Amino acid sequence: MTQFPVTTSTISATALGQFISKQYNLNKNCTCQLFRTGINHTYFITDNETKYVLRVYFYNWRSKSQIEEEIKLLLLLKENNISISFPIADKKGEFIQDINAPEGMRHAVLFSFAEGEKIRFMNAATCFSIGSLLAKIHTITANKSIERINYDAKTLVQLPYEYAKSHFSESIAEMQFVKKQSEKISKNFEEIDFKKVTKGIVHLDIWYDNMNVTDQNEATIFDFDFCGNGLLIFDVAYFCKQLFHIEVNKDEYELKVQSFLSGYQNIRTLSEEEIKMIPAAGAAIWIFYLGVQSQRFDWSNIFLTENYLKMYIGKMKSWIDYNDSKEINQ
Repeated sequence: MTQFPVTTSTISATALGQFISKQYNLNKNCTCQLFRTGINHTYFITDNETKYVLRVYFYNWRSKSQIEEEIKLLLLLKENNISISFPIADKKGEFIQDINAPEGMRHAVLFSFAEGEKIRFMNAATCFSIGSLLAKIHTITANKSIERINYDAKTLVQLPYEYAKSHFSESIAEMQFVKKQSEKISKNFEEIDFKKVTKGIVHLDIWYDNMNVTDQNEATIFDFDFCGNGLLIFDVAYFCKQLFHIEVNKDEYELKVQSFLSGYQNIRTLSEEEIKMIPAAGAAIWIFYLGVQSQRFDWSNIFLTENYLKMYIGKMKSWIDYNDSKEINQ
């Protein structure tokens, strides 16, 4: 009987638990439980009262050198007492584990567990706390770079549109809208005065699903899988856009987004040019993630259909229309 190759496998939690226990000298009775599959597979490992998070990278998703750059960034933030989920070295001092999976070699990293819980509907005080934490991160990463992707017009909007074309006809209204916005955003990026905006290392996926918050509004940010180089305002803009879609009541949204921005600027000032960039920057990252889904739809979004595209781009339109109307009324 023919043995077919595997695109991606879900590694046994029991086997991973035994492997990690040996590599890290954890308690022999530690437990490992699969938490989530997706772009990467996430497992929870518990050693008596200590909880860890194990990320098993998707096959051929991130190179070892790219993961090493992410780890360097996280260790830098940890050294500066920034509240992030940080990588943990094994008994040999190594951070990356090689997993010989059926589809090929995959990599795994053990992280500290972020206390608290994910809060989708957050209050203004929580938004202020998150803004402050993001500003602290940016204070460390400003004017620095890592050997990873550079987020610019090409990588954020131009290439993603090309990737989306492999799934959707250019004649679809939503695709025409994406193309038009991509061209507009590219032009806006060409006009940026880089003396008035700050570059650095960005997270690029700042939203409620990538942070835990305690009852005392202490936030911990994790999942730096998309970290790279770009304008720091990208992180600010993406949080604002995600908050916009979560908060139906736009008066409440304005209250919370201003609280977030106040928390940020309590630590680090944003220029007028950066504030003006938020609508376009948020839309650019939205297009970027459409490109990610289009590139690897088999594991990032099995619902990648025309109906999904209408919903996804509909959210983008509402964000753009809302900000355009605000600009007109100001």
